[in-house]
Amino acid sequence: MNKNKKETTNKITIALLLCMTVFIVCNAEGTFNFFALKNKSDAINDNKNVSKKMSRDAKDDLDFTDSSFDLYLLIGQSNMAGRGLITGKFIDQQDPRVFMLNKENAWVPAKNPLHFDKPSIAGVGPGLSLGISMTKKNPAHKIGLIPCAVGGTSIDVWKPGAFDKATKTHPYDHMAVRLQEAEKSGVLKGIIWLQGESDSSPEKAALYLDKLKELIERIRTLAGNNSVPFVAGELGRYKEQYQNINVVLKQLPAQVSNTAIASSKGLKDKGDKTHFDSPSAKKMRERMAKKMIALQKRIS
Repeated sequence: MNKNKKETTNKITIALLLCMTVFIVCNAEGTFNFFALKNKSDAINDNKNVSKKMSRDAKDDLDFTDSSFDLYLLIGQSNMAGRGLITGKFIDQQDPRVFMLNKENAWVPAKNPLHFDKPSIAGVGPGLSLGISMTKKNPAHKIGLIPCAVGGTSIDVWKPGAFDKATKTHPYDHMAVRLQEAEKSGVLKGIIWLQGESDSSPEKAALYLDKLKELIERIRTLAGNNSVPFVAGELGRYKEQYQNINVVLKQLPAQVSNTAIASSKGLKDKGDKTHFDSPSAKKMRERMAKKMIALQKRIS
């Protein structure tokens, strides 16, 4: 009889200890807090809103709430990819709130060069500076840049299934995969387009606007947001032929909602009559950011 009482007492003691353990790791609302039992890395892995491929460093720094991780899609050709020299302040140009989706589709701290279309010549473009500018609009948010520009590409290869022979890539298809991967971690807030040099002949420029309108609609459908802001940058005014595209671009805002054009007035090339130099790429980002913020205010 005494033995049974002792066993019962032991069971009650164990039960009480278990209850106390559960109580200790519960939060003030009475919800079991698994983070009290796991280390930081395990807790991050439990967060379903975080991309499994995100780098460990980025995981430590990012706010994992989708609504506070603002994504910007960077598309076009070489001036978007960036060909400005990475010198001086552009070497260390970074912001702890700005991330980029790298070649392996992992989130890492953003730095120059953002793009990897042609690694041997990739340089400073407007993307990183634009990302840094957007943090000023909402300092509590993180910025995720999705670099997808491919140098030398025509707008004709920015459609599903199209193959660019020169770079041996499928620019649109590649972009679509990266955008969908990025959207697992955040919300697309804007599309940045800088392209047209390859389509600046009079014959091609005459067809450019309709193709661009189709591209905008296609990406918005892919993103599940038919009003996501779209900002296109003018081509450099240092080459007369490029004005064929600039004239066409000016018509876009009147024909497609939530679109805007960033001026290239006063911007300089790096000596090749094609690519913006690094300071001009930075100025282009300032103008693109200003246009993007204005569009976002209009639809908010």
